Amino acid sequence: MDKKQKEHVVAVLTERLRTTDTLIVADYRGLTMPQVDNLRTELLKHGARFQVVKNTLTRRAAEAAGADHLLALLEGPTAIAFLETDGDPAAVAKALRTAARETQVIEVRGGVIQGRPITADEIATLATLPSLEVLRGQAVGAIAAPLSTVVGLFNAPLRDLVGVLQARIDQLQAEGES
Repeated sequence: MDKKQKEHVVAVLTERLRTTDTLIVADYRGLTMPQVDNLRTELLKHGARFQVVKNTLTRRAAEAAGADHLLALLEGPTAIAFLETDGDPAAVAKALRTAARETQVIEVRGGVIQGRPITADEIATLATLPSLEVLRGQAVGAIAAPLSTVVGLFNAPLRDLVGVLQARIDQLQAEGES
């Protein structure tokens, strides 16, 4: 790679580090290219781009972008999962944890969530959370349950009134027949 290409890579990484609020850094040492491609495909489904990076160029980009907390994570072969704005951090963390479990090779080192540095342990905890769709469903359910109770409370007096009227009608009809 010549100097111009390296400068371009640093510029692209710098811009990506400045614009990405959430990223996860992993050691991919030992992964085969098909495994890396499968992981990239899986992470793309969850809104993340998995990029193998050179540490020296990434260090320059991190310094230029003001992402000094990232420097400590750049040891050994490094790949970074950059989350897009609509990406699901929990789903990406789960996909990385699944890949680590299946391959026994990949190791999550840490990352940044919404601009805040996080450790590998925090990413492991994030991986245990339900996906964004499940959380949304749970929130809607939590909101809808009390509302359906309120609707039931409003309907109960009307239902009781109808029951009382029907009983009186039945009583009058029985008296009329006798």
